[in-house]
Amino acid sequence: MSVLLALDSSTDSMALALSAPAGRWLHETEGGPKASETLLPVLRELLGQAGLSLDQVDAIGFGRGPGAFTGLRTACAVAQGLAFGLGKPVLALDSLMLVAEDARQQSGGALSECWVVMDARMGEIYAGAYRHDGQHWQVESAPALYSPASLQALWAQSPPSALCGSALAVFEGLSPDPDLPVWPRTRSRAAALATLAASAWAQGLGEAPEQAMPLYVRDKVAQTTEERQAARMSP
Repeated sequence: MSVLLALDSSTDSMALALSAPAGRWLHETEGGPKASETLLPVLRELLGQAGLSLDQVDAIGFGRGPGAFTGLRTACAVAQGLAFGLGKPVLALDSLMLVAEDARQQSGGALSECWVVMDARMGEIYAGAYRHDGQHWQVESAPALYSPASLQALWAQSPPSALCGSALAVFEGLSPDPDLPVWPRTRSRAAALATLAASAWAQGLGEAPEQAMPLYVRDKVAQTTEERQAARMSP
């Protein structure tokens, strides 16, 4: 078994996972602006707990997005920097697939198909569809940015079988069916991250550090002052 290090700061929380022959070490903490300050110290702490040194790591995974702009840049930059220094490959991991894997683990492995819907702020949603083939997740609909109305129009043509993600708690009535299985909250992003990293490594998806890039599906990352004022004044 290889030694894999993975990190994700695509949301307001930060997750790190270290997998080695002796076991797994997981850590979750506050992310956002603090991710750039705490990521490396936590990483060193995990290695210390495992009794490993950084040069024993075989590959470094990172949550490539979609997600928070600053968080994606932080995770990618740290993964690239470490991988360059070590001469090791990186594993670019789909941050929405991470949520799907967490829901699968919450379901005891029963979940095989789902749409992931994550709050993208500004009244929009990051969404993608995924299918688990018994070993690995496959992308059925690539991550994209939707309005609630456009997503519901899409589902009217092809209804989802299950939903998971933070948008379920933000957008009331988003689910097209009240009886649909839903997982609005993650239980352990770090555990899901470790599983995705192992899956990507097993599939030979490691790439050179200079090829690693965040996945941005939104060109505009903030509202103007006028747009924020208009949003506050709208009923």
